[in-house]
Amino acid sequence: MEFIATCPKGFEQLLAQELTSLGCEQVRPLMGQVSFGGTLSNAYRVCLWSRLASRITLILARIDAADTNQLYEGISTLPWEEHIPTTATIAVNAHGMNEELRNTQFIALRTKDAISDRMLAKKAIRLTTDPTNPDLRITLRLRNTTAMVGIDLSGNPLFRRGYEMGKSARQPIAPLRPDYAAALLAQAGWFRACRHDNPTLLSVYTGAGTILAEAAAQALDRAPGLLRSKWGFEGWLGHDSNTWTKLLTEADERAKKAANTSLTLIGTDDRRGWESATRQTVRVAGIFYEPQLVSTSAVVQTASKLNNSAVCVCDLSFFSAEELPIEARALSVARGIAAALPQDVSLSAVDSTQTLDDALAMDATEHIDILLGQDKASIRSYDLHQHTHNLPLVTYGDNKQVAVLMEGSSQFSARLTKMYKLRKKWAKREFVSCYRVYDADLPDYAAAIDLYEGLPRHRGGVLQAPERWAVVAEYAAPKTVDSTRAHERLLDMLTLTPLICNIDPTHVYVKTRKHSKGGSQYAQNEQKDDQRRHGRLIDENGLTFEVNFEDYLDTGLFLDHRDTRNMLRELAKKVPEHGYFCNLFAYTGSATCYVADGGARNTTTVDMSRTYLDWAQRNMRRNGFTEDTHKFVQADVLQWIDSERHSTNRYDLIFCDPPTFSNSSRMRKRGWDVQRDHVELLISLSRMLSKTGVCVFSCNLRNFKPDVEALTKFGVKLEDITEKTIPEDFERNSKIHHCYLVRRSTPSSKDSHSHSNHGGRRSNHKKA
Repeated sequence: MEFIATCPKGFEQLLAQELTSLGCEQVRPLMGQVSFGGTLSNAYRVCLWSRLASRITLILARIDAADTNQLYEGISTLPWEEHIPTTATIAVNAHGMNEELRNTQFIALRTKDAISDRMLAKKAIRLTTDPTNPDLRITLRLRNTTAMVGIDLSGNPLFRRGYEMGKSARQPIAPLRPDYAAALLAQAGWFRACRHDNPTLLSVYTGAGTILAEAAAQALDRAPGLLRSKWGFEGWLGHDSNTWTKLLTEADERAKKAANTSLTLIGTDDRRGWESATRQTVRVAGIFYEPQLVSTSAVVQTASKLNNSAVCVCDLSFFSAEELPIEARALSVARGIAAALPQDVSLSAVDSTQTLDDALAMDATEHIDILLGQDKASIRSYDLHQHTHNLPLVTYGDNKQVAVLMEGSSQFSARLTKMYKLRKKWAKREFVSCYRVYDADLPDYAAAIDLYEGLPRHRGGVLQAPERWAVVAEYAAPKTVDSTRAHERLLDMLTLTPLICNIDPTHVYVKTRKHSKGGSQYAQNEQKDDQRRHGRLIDENGLTFEVNFEDYLDTGLFLDHRDTRNMLRELAKKVPEHGYFCNLFAYTGSATCYVADGGARNTTTVDMSRTYLDWAQRNMRRNGFTEDTHKFVQADVLQWIDSERHSTNRYDLIFCDPPTFSNSSRMRKRGWDVQRDHVELLISLSRMLSKTGVCVFSCNLRNFKPDVEALTKFGVKLEDITEKTIPEDFERNSKIHHCYLVRRSTPSSKDSHSHSNHGGRRSNHKKA
């Protein structure tokens, strides 16, 4: 008989070796599959024992299938009555296309029709289809004008062992698929290690425990198919139950014989819930063995004591390309362990980072290109006799050391250590909980690092220490800088920041800021609002604010405006009892909270984004400002200003912090440029002010230059207060923003200062 064993891309050679070891003949690796010959007993053995195959198909025939008619005729000639029970449900899986047959669903439907018509003619029965749980699956693989037709002997994919737990609220770690775990173990030589006494495996980032379960099953000679309750061949008329029963009996006997085999399995990870997930997976797999679970902080010492025949595997498939802090932490752990391993230990890893060779300071001696979902990855093997101790070591804290990727990272470590000590003392003295600790102090390490401290929380009646987070905002490197080196510098920053600043690595978030002229704070993150989650709570100058580290480029609180907000609170104390405040381009409304805290009872918060306005309302509510006199307006701010300046409404205090640029279709037709358009904006703002009113105007265009002459001509007085509004932790970057006080230099006698209700319900106002 002829069979096809399918597998993930890249597994073909490993699967071919496995099939040969299982006694198959004429083994031939193809793309995504391996063909082999043998008896039905050989195929059953592969179903029961293969750790790498996905499905096993018995080939019935190859037929001409240049078009739909040829396909139908070819299928109709096959003796389906010899294969399909009259009471069975079937499903047809079609793969491949050609010029005439371009839709796999149509191909499957046409194949099913031909089979049904044949069965109707021969057995006078109409077959029932069941796409999800059929008694028998028929497979058709089309290539050019030829179709291979066969019976799927496996049923459900073979990598569904029966012990998979899956990701859930209780088990938050997504498990590595068993066949990928088996491929990693095969590449690392675990099968060879199991031939020796007390085989030893160290699994780095063992996750939900799939690797340990697969390793234990192989060492204990347990067939991977023993836990399965249903097979595809059971609904096939050609099934040989006696042969299958003998193979099951043999597998049971082998498992019993090897049940007391001595082995050592060690797992390490730093993700939440990994220990319980690992133990549960091993138990559900029917393996009565307790692996040693070690923290990543203690595993280096364990690794250094492994015997020379041990095998070490590392799974770096669990994070996406966007999760750079996790990648940095994982690479740091991996290279620390690799440096500690005895040189004769076998080391292999699933690598999705494309930087593992550099992280380990070794070139892979072998690698297999694979796919993780749709993403490219590889399984890499290393010879530890290569000189691994050339990895740069950086000293931090109390003479602790960590391996990094770049020599220059020692300078970054020293600078960050110094600045963290200084800023920490300053923040404690000034009662500041969120502050900048590093701002591209070294040109090659171009990033800003902000630290945030949350509010203390009670858990179980006990006051817990506040959580702390770090946001690393990378300034995108110019095209002239080698992208690989820039990425490695960033990874080093993400490795060192949590160590130096004493922050949980999972609480480090990375953002990338690009040097461009397009867009605004509104040009992104306006989609998928239903997926947004509320952030953490922090304290700033006695007020509570929500910050969000995951979903946005900015966190919801511009730390460089800390002193500006304080100044607004002081200015609000001078606003008349029935005066009015307006916050334009309000973002998350933090300025409104300060002004309300300063005593302003009537505020209007204006922003184009519904998401940010909702956020602003939450901030106001958290600080106790719930009165109806606090208004929130969703509008194109520029259009709203133009309308308001021509109304009778006047304001005693205005805060305006517009974006530098915007090409949003929602923000006036010609877009917005603060340098080009600021004169028109400031004139309009001045006309919205009461006689004694003041506007605080801020922008973050580094080279902003106000047109003082034009503004003076139109009766606008501008006072530069930038120096007073730059906090100490931003002094290194004095151009982080520009800030001005805007007043009317020639107040009109027609300007009124009497107020009633706002928003069209205020009377006795005259136009400026």
